[in-house]
Amino acid sequence: MLENSERIDRSIEPLDHYIVVQPTSDETETRAGLILPASAAAAVAVRTGIVTAVGADATGVTPGDKVLYPRDAGFEVRLGGIDVKVLKREELIARIHD
Repeated sequence: MLENSERIDRSIEPLDHYIVVQPTSDETETRAGLILPASAAAAVAVRTGIVTAVGADATGVTPGDKVLYPRDAGFEVRLGGIDVKVLKREELIARIHD
């Protein structure tokens, strides 16, 4: 799922209370097996992603955690062809346990 997360961690080190999140695909599958395209998910106010790096002052999350955050939160950064979000720890809504 996150084959390149190791390379991302080496490229960007968040400071203080910031974290780096690699967004998961907006394309989802319903319980009935229908695949919803990313364009349908764009109307949703939140996104999910995997934490790839954590600043020294960010508490409550560790790399590898799946999290929920507002779609418009943080800063979009492109590293080596991979899109990531740099967020303040306080912008996270929840940790997701699959």
